[in-house]
Amino acid sequence: MRVAIVTESFLPSLNGVTTSVCRVVEELSARGHEALVIAPSPAPASYRDMPVRSVASIPVRQFQVGLPSGEIEALLAEFGADVVHAASPFVLGARGLVAGRALGMPTVAIYQTDMAGYAYQHSCGAGRGAARAAAAATWRYLRWVHAHADLTLAPSRSACDDLSAAGVGAVQRWGRGVDTRLHHPGWRDDAGTRALRRGLAPRGETIIGYVGRIAPEKELERLRAIQDLPGTRLVVVGDGPARADAARALPRAVFLGSREGDDLARAYACLDVFVHTGTRETFGQTIQEAAATALPVVAPDRGGPRDLVEHGVTGLLFAPDDPRDLRRQVESLTVRPDSWQRRALLGETALERVQGRSWGRLVDTLIGHYEAVCSGKRLATRLS
Repeated sequence: MRVAIVTESFLPSLNGVTTSVCRVVEELSARGHEALVIAPSPAPASYRDMPVRSVASIPVRQFQVGLPSGEIEALLAEFGADVVHAASPFVLGARGLVAGRALGMPTVAIYQTDMAGYAYQHSCGAGRGAARAAAAATWRYLRWVHAHADLTLAPSRSACDDLSAAGVGAVQRWGRGVDTRLHHPGWRDDAGTRALRRGLAPRGETIIGYVGRIAPEKELERLRAIQDLPGTRLVVVGDGPARADAARALPRAVFLGSREGDDLARAYACLDVFVHTGTRETFGQTIQEAAATALPVVAPDRGGPRDLVEHGVTGLLFAPDDPRDLRRQVESLTVRPDSWQRRALLGETALERVQGRSWGRLVDTLIGHYEAVCSGKRLATRLS
């Protein structure tokens, strides 16, 4: 197949959208398919021998937002795509869906970011009425965007429900893979991991960690409830526009900055407990990476994490509206006498559950969705 991927974000920017696009391109290449990536500039000229075409962009809150020009339609027509894959469509991806439909190409939209939730959060300063209006307007726009897709794929049951409630049709669930070749418990025996752990916990403290982008929507301020737990060390891995605010809110935390590849895997492996704080996650990729490292995860009982954490089996879910519940859940894995046993049991079960979620298997499913929309388009053409 010839797959044109129009993405809102790509290298050198590192985030969940970029990671997903890279893994999809890698797996498509391994199966002999052809891919074209259309992304905001700056971007590399190719990725895994697949061409990347960058379009003009402007910076918005540390993101490069691609401009939705007619160039997209020209690139799609030149490539002769069998299917257009829009990764987290909002601006550039929305133009890709419109252009694909105009060219008679089957289109698949990957819903990945809760833009309506972010609009609500960032508008709260103007009052709740204004925030609700901003969220409603964003949903109206998203409904229009996804109306140009033959199929929308969402990563969790919660995200599917949100889309259906907003009037988006033709929605199916498609999760995310995890790279178990990179993220695995074996990193705990690595000399670099042991050295990192000695530096973070010289007195044998239990290390509690967050890994991910540091932005307002990630709600890192929730970690204030656990930064003073006795016998523990709080560690934050990542970077983003809210790092300075997070450092002020969490004066006892150690900030390790952004890490990639083996260094990221070592950062996970030096932790004892992984805590995820955001309540507007459509999925929660770092939760899967922590599970692949056999870490127990504490996450909010809301949104995408509900699909990834089974309370009391693979981790713990806290009530996000109860300001004391996060601390209670983390305490049960850190300060109680049997904490280490419970951490080990939860982590081992989490590892077992995540083993089958390879990117290879997920992309095989994705190709099946491509084929289904292509078949539907061909049938509609014959009937017309």
